[in-house]
Amino acid sequence: MPNIALQRLHSHQLEHPRLGTPAEVVAWLGAVQAQDYAGAKWSIGLRLPESTDAGIEGEIANNTIVRTWAMRGTLHFVAASDLRWLLALVAPRIIARNARRYSELGLDERALSRSNAVLAGALRGGRQLDRGELLDALEHSGISTRGQRAAYMLQRASLDGLICQGVMRRNNPTYVLIDESLPGTGALERDEAAAELARRYFTSRGPATLQDFVWWSGLPAADARAGLEEVEAHLVRETIEGRTYWVSDPAPEDGSSTVYLLPGFDEYLLGYRDRGDSLDPAHARALNAGGGMLNPTIVVGGRVVGTWRRTFKRDTVVITVSAFEPLSEARKHALNAAAERYGRFVGMPVSARFG
Repeated sequence: MPNIALQRLHSHQLEHPRLGTPAEVVAWLGAVQAQDYAGAKWSIGLRLPESTDAGIEGEIANNTIVRTWAMRGTLHFVAASDLRWLLALVAPRIIARNARRYSELGLDERALSRSNAVLAGALRGGRQLDRGELLDALEHSGISTRGQRAAYMLQRASLDGLICQGVMRRNNPTYVLIDESLPGTGALERDEAAAELARRYFTSRGPATLQDFVWWSGLPAADARAGLEEVEAHLVRETIEGRTYWVSDPAPEDGSSTVYLLPGFDEYLLGYRDRGDSLDPAHARALNAGGGMLNPTIVVGGRVVGTWRRTFKRDTVVITVSAFEPLSEARKHALNAAAERYGRFVGMPVSARFG
């Protein structure tokens, strides 16, 4: 089997990307972590040469990709054509896990049903409302949105397949009714859905382990294992240092000198329970210093070699690089090229600074 980290660059469509649209990228990956809205758009853009932030925003506005709570109860971009079967697969476990918190917030099934009805009524007729407008509708109907009640009611309506998020409006997510805004798609039986998700996962993220898939998907281990067993005939299996990896299409073991500026929650790292194949554990804290945020990373040859941050000025975007090791002139040149690609994506001149 090729070097694990290099193989993942190919599987993720980072090295030699072969897809043509944002929806194809999202569908290839199964779902794209998206609590960082701007970062998630860049995750898609990295896998689509010559794409722009404005172009991806247009696809979100056209509802070809949507944002909703999916794997592990966190926000993801999902291809519109996959939304219904994916929610049917992952939502029940998230809802069950939330039961205690619902009770603490005074949200029993009757209350949640009522909030769903109010949200549906507010959005009916093709209306697209932002979070604040929906909370006003709930309050006007006598439903309190204090504390975390608002977040859990909006999430529950999303998990129930009622609503999903569209574009941002003044940094607030907007919502639409799924049945009105998204094309109808055929349902999948639970075992078919688990197999389809396993196929997407190991095709787009291999080499990966069953434990990685269990963590990423949030599925019960038995369901994840059953899904893998349904598609394993189409995968290549290899045991390395006592761990079993699965991959769809092993790539040639050619080295990569391309520098990638990944956003903090990119699936290249977040898609695995064990990130040691791409990240030296000694540098793990540089990525995650606490508070639930992950710093954007610099990846070369499949390995994380540093972090970066962006700062928007009036007429330029500044990329500040913090490398784990001193940078050669060749590496600085490659980093400048990566920064320029980001500048083209956001439509602004870019300046790279090396810390």
